[in-house]
Amino acid sequence: MTATVSWGTVRETPRHTYLVAGVAAIGGMLFGYDIGVISGAENLLKAGFHLSSATEELAVAAVLIGAVIGGVIGGPAANRFSRRYTLLAMGILYGAGAILTAVSWDMGSFLAFRIITGVAVGASSLVVPAYIAEMSPAPIRGGLVILQQLAISGGILISYVLDFAFDSAGWGWRPMFAAAVLPAAVLTVGMLRMSHSPRWLAMRGRWDEADAVLRRGNPRGHQAELELLRRNIAESEGTSWRELLRPGMRGALVAGVGLAVFQQFVGPNTVLFYTPTIFGYAGVGGNSLLPTIYVGAALFVFVFPTIAFVDVVGRKALFYLGLAGMGVMLVLLGAALGSGASSWGAGVLVVLLVYVACYSLSISPLFWLMSAEVFPNRLRGAGASAATVANWGANLLVSVTFLSLINAVGKAWTFWIYAMFAGLAIVFTWRFVPETKGRPLEHIDRYWTGGRRWPG
Repeated sequence: MTATVSWGTVRETPRHTYLVAGVAAIGGMLFGYDIGVISGAENLLKAGFHLSSATEELAVAAVLIGAVIGGVIGGPAANRFSRRYTLLAMGILYGAGAILTAVSWDMGSFLAFRIITGVAVGASSLVVPAYIAEMSPAPIRGGLVILQQLAISGGILISYVLDFAFDSAGWGWRPMFAAAVLPAAVLTVGMLRMSHSPRWLAMRGRWDEADAVLRRGNPRGHQAELELLRRNIAESEGTSWRELLRPGMRGALVAGVGLAVFQQFVGPNTVLFYTPTIFGYAGVGGNSLLPTIYVGAALFVFVFPTIAFVDVVGRKALFYLGLAGMGVMLVLLGAALGSGASSWGAGVLVVLLVYVACYSLSISPLFWLMSAEVFPNRLRGAGASAATVANWGANLLVSVTFLSLINAVGKAWTFWIYAMFAGLAIVFTWRFVPETKGRPLEHIDRYWTGGRRWPG
């Protein structure tokens, strides 16, 4: 049986649930800020540190190297020390990384401190959606988890606006990175006031506390949720991550890791990291950082329809719509760059904005939601960690090969290759990804072990 969402359900959900999701989502905002800030700093760093194309790619990718490390340690840390304490620690790490990066004295120190920041990015990217999912009632879980993506997009937009402001004021790249210390402090203080997730409390045998948290978030349905949790914890005893490799359960790993890789192979971070470079190819004049604000705004605004409809029309419909739109726009972008993009004028910006809107409507937020939903409770830490490492690894691969790929096959074919991956992602979603709309997290185990059928 699926849980259905209604505006009555939304109104009846205690404000505390939204507060918890909002505070945790600040981790997503920092994730977005630290990913987006390099776009505006890229040319300044290139001039200040005299970077070649190869070292420029490395400067962009440093945070991603740290994110892979964070993805590896984030799941085990969340299981051992709790989702809450892990996010608190990441808030501290975000703040330290912001200050240290801002005072970098050479390229080596810059890379080291960006890698440190990347550890926080990678760990929080898997812990935030898991924490929100475990704190949310099933009927509105999708929308609340996607608050993380809204925060990520908001963080990217803020980074673009501040990059433009600091660059216009002639302040250089250091304040661009230092500004992240403020939301890092808010996340740290906020998580001190939050409670542990009921799932983690139950894993520690702290059932009274788990019941209290469930009651606070879902007063009417907390008893049913607690009973499901009790059964699931009992079934989870003696399990290990190796179960993800067994027949049946292997489907969860394929779905999670596959979506992780496709989210990056459709090329979004070539746009987010290299927007000024792409507009340079198109011959756009003026301050090349200004169009990045338009890109960030589209990324932010189009998360709202996803939040509104993900628990109504489901996850897969939004996947299909967004991926199809991305594929078409990538074909057009390749055609524009291959035929002389300067003749397209503002058309290049329109194509990029539609592409980003489709990305923000679909695989951008939905991968992070599915990484929290597609794995059984007992294997969520290991599964989400594997998907996150795959995601950041694919992100790193795309980011460090973008300029090299353009040199090897040309601008047009680079974006047409990404378009092909968008088509493959549609087929993959249809074949391997379950529709989890309204399903209790405790039912996903029986879906995979029961022949990919939901329990009645």
